[in-house]
Amino acid sequence: MDFGLMQVWQNGWVTAILQGAAITIAVGIVSMMAGIGIGVVCGVVKWARIFPLTLVIDVYTSIVRGVPELLIIYLLFFSSVEFVTKVASAFGYAGLADSGYAFIIAVVAIGTISGAYSTEVIRGALASIPSGHIEAARALGIPGRRIFRRIIVPQMLRIAIPGMNNIWQTTIKDTALVSVVGLQELMRIAFIGAGTTRHPLIFFLIAAVVYLLITVVSQTGFNSAERFLQLRSRK
Repeated sequence: MDFGLMQVWQNGWVTAILQGAAITIAVGIVSMMAGIGIGVVCGVVKWARIFPLTLVIDVYTSIVRGVPELLIIYLLFFSSVEFVTKVASAFGYAGLADSGYAFIIAVVAIGTISGAYSTEVIRGALASIPSGHIEAARALGIPGRRIFRRIIVPQMLRIAIPGMNNIWQTTIKDTALVSVVGLQELMRIAFIGAGTTRHPLIFFLIAAVVYLLITVVSQTGFNSAERFLQLRSRK
């Protein structure tokens, strides 16, 4: 065990693990932002019951939530990597599929998954807003845009924060799945280190600790945001 820890420290694995963690966080943040964007648009459409867009969104969320995340990543990656490689080679960027494309497909795949779950969280938050608040604002002659900005959005955020916290935690864990497409994130680095040094327990334990630190810090941030929004709602 001590020898394994020395290998991790002396052979540059600490730097590699930190870089992998940075990529994991980057994929998680960008994917979450994409998912929130999708969730807000689709959630508002479902809440407003705009037909036939509601039907399309229902199909999207049902498929994504009903298919394993790993399978979605495989489908998106292997259905597009050959085409992207040919196009990139034609323009002199043959290494694109081996470098940046893995990051792009990871964000697209996890963002799509996050978006499906965010849609239901946003829709549920909007549905939880008392209709009397909106009707009272309309009765006072407040413009629709101002109602949405000053009444609907603040309440939606306060209600949606706990659900979005759960989606973020799931998104961070889902980033481990993109190691299958070759992205050098935390789980991929741990796998490579385990195979190279033949100390899998040490590397996977380190990966577990890093994931736990990310989620604990994230949880603290979401708790602070939730308390802040609750305080603002009381003013």
